[in-house]
Amino acid sequence: MNKSLIVVCPHCHAPNRVPEDRLAAGGACGKCKSSLFAGKPVELDAASFERHIGRSDLPIVVDFWAPWCSPCRMMAPAFVQVAGELEPHYQLAKVNTEDQQELAARFAIRSIPTLAIFRGGREIARQSGAMDAASLKRWIQANA
Repeated sequence: MNKSLIVVCPHCHAPNRVPEDRLAAGGACGKCKSSLFAGKPVELDAASFERHIGRSDLPIVVDFWAPWCSPCRMMAPAFVQVAGELEPHYQLAKVNTEDQQELAARFAIRSIPTLAIFRGGREIARQSGAMDAASLKRWIQANA
């Protein structure tokens, strides 16, 4: 029997049940009909953060960043590249700490960029500082 996974839509944030052996085929959201995998990081606010972290069966890699942060801006293209390479087995997301100060405080984000991997609703790994695409991909695969 094939196991199903919950994948949260990057567009409307609705949870969707997807057979594990069909992840690579992508799929569309049952609610908004958009693709479940956008090939780029999902922008999260407090409400969508809760849905993605709390409901998704995929590891979620969150980049806590701010628009004024030079290392954050330098790492952004690598983060987008890795999002496209690691989907559908991982979902990458971004949280703007300027707009989402309560999330930054809740997770004690002291320096940015800070990357955190969540699985099953809890944080399982954290890394501060910018990384290139290859280092980022290795870190995610080793820690998720």
